[in-house]
Amino acid sequence: MQSLKGIYPEFAGSVDFYAVNVNPIDDLDDFTEHGKQRGYPWPMAQPGEGMLKSFDVTYQSTKVAFGADGVIVYRAGFNGGNAEEWRELFRQLASGAS
Repeated sequence: MQSLKGIYPEFAGSVDFYAVNVNPIDDLDDFTEHGKQRGYPWPMAQPGEGMLKSFDVTYQSTKVAFGADGVIVYRAGFNGGNAEEWRELFRQLASGAS
């Protein structure tokens, strides 16, 4: 089964996808370097003040997807979401049919 790292490049031009650090005091450059070392093809981001709390993200690897209207259309915890779920979600988001 293909991983998210293999699926993301297909949608990189049509879906905004970011890994957001769960520790807002970590350095973004260190987080970005960690992502590069792990082979993540997507951009890294630092959460804004209160962002994680407002989306009820309390642990690593929480996945949240938003439609173009800003409404949450997908949510999964650690190890949630398989490759086919991500592929279908990216297809829907790319087509605007979230």
